[in-house]
Amino acid sequence: MEMVLDWRSVGSLLATIMVFRTAMRDFLPPEAEIFLRRLLTRLAAAFRPHVGTILIDEADGASGGANDLYDASQLYLGARCLATAPTVRLHKPRQAPRPVASLPDAHTTHDVFRGVLVKWTARPVERGASAGGGGGGGGVFNPYNPYGRGGGGGGEPRRLELQFPRQHRELIHGHYIQHVIDEATKMRLRSRERRLYTNRAAAPGDDHHRLWTSHAFSHPSTFDTLAVDPALRDDIRADLLRFAARREHYARVGRAWKRGYLLHGPPGTGKTSLVAAIANLLEFDVYDLELTTVPTNSHLRRLLVSTTPKSVVVVEDIDCSLDLSDRKNKASDDENAAQLSIISPAAAAAMAAMGRESISLSGVLNFVDGLWSSCVGERLMVFTTNHPERLDPALLRPGRMDRKIELGYCSPPALRVLAKNYLGVGDEGCEDAADDPDTVSGLMADAEGLLAAGVLITPADIAEVFMGCDGAGATAALRKLADELRRRRDAPAVPVTEEAAMTTE
Repeated sequence: MEMVLDWRSVGSLLATIMVFRTAMRDFLPPEAEIFLRRLLTRLAAAFRPHVGTILIDEADGASGGANDLYDASQLYLGARCLATAPTVRLHKPRQAPRPVASLPDAHTTHDVFRGVLVKWTARPVERGASAGGGGGGGGVFNPYNPYGRGGGGGGEPRRLELQFPRQHRELIHGHYIQHVIDEATKMRLRSRERRLYTNRAAAPGDDHHRLWTSHAFSHPSTFDTLAVDPALRDDIRADLLRFAARREHYARVGRAWKRGYLLHGPPGTGKTSLVAAIANLLEFDVYDLELTTVPTNSHLRRLLVSTTPKSVVVVEDIDCSLDLSDRKNKASDDENAAQLSIISPAAAAAMAAMGRESISLSGVLNFVDGLWSSCVGERLMVFTTNHPERLDPALLRPGRMDRKIELGYCSPPALRVLAKNYLGVGDEGCEDAADDPDTVSGLMADAEGLLAAGVLITPADIAEVFMGCDGAGATAALRKLADELRRRRDAPAVPVTEEAAMTTE
């Protein structure tokens, strides 16, 4: 009976509501009805949480081009927020070592930023409502490829919907969006394949070609394998890491975010290995710039602005590439002609062509530290030379070459690094059980004593000695090195004439 009474009460309530609704329609004027509806809507909204929404379309509505924020958001969600998602989409780019996750359409995931819960939802966009208009005509941007834009065919445009409490609007707009972009950038850098670029040869007026060609960069050199003094090695590493972490400092003091290094020393002292170790430490691309193929100063500027951030621009043997000698000490034309007459015709023709090179010292100076040099940030400029005294002082001043690093002949600490790398000989002894530790220690002390006494030998020469004894053991390799050092010590010095030196160069 109680159940029957309850249902009767419900029925009476529904009947009353219907009568009230009919009375409102019959007796209330339309204006009053509209006002009452708005009032009820506002009252209902007052009890609902205020939610802000940001729509991130796959394509830009104005130009139809790719939206980098969409790409960054998908990459961020794939790495940070999809662990709890019931469904994910996987895509493996050709260059990627592992698949990349993204949020499928009509699915939702959550993220927490500074204690604020946000909700991400992936939605397909109807073609009529697409921000990009036609949406599927040209090559649609591939949101799952963190290494670049795919050139795939058409498809339904997509968008991401970000919802958050409206009272945290400033936090989301001012900090969270930038946080997503920064994290995605870091993920790209960690997973990307670093490249080694070299500039193409070009003739004056040739402006319609690719400026750089590239190959995968996989040089094994690291700071732990460099055959340099440990104190110098640690100082260079600390300076590089400090540079990479001081973006705000460079902006605050009004300087372009770049740094220049001049590596100088005899051939075979590890200048190229140091460049590779720098690139591996900072995870930078390498641009190997061949100045002799650059026809004009304007083309040099175009090469500069076409580089990317997080890169090392290297000019090896810059004293041999162009005439960048001290302008105050240049020889006269007659003296140059006399010098050309005593060397080979091929070398004379090369030096004569060098004199007609349209790229100038002024162009190189502007390339290193002019206004155009600030177009690309977070970049290292590295010049190498065997003869720093031949370079113009204007090129060597701070701001252009901030550090001048001399890599000299092998020292005892550098020998210990080489012995560890090639022979497995360290402070704990030697890896090969067939070698007598006392004999190895004695040979190492003998070699270090010869180096300390002033015997000159480059790390490349020592590495060649060790490579020639590969498989023979540390004892045989160190004994051969000691014999080579004694031979160099006892060999009479051979004077080098000026003509011989010029012919060698």
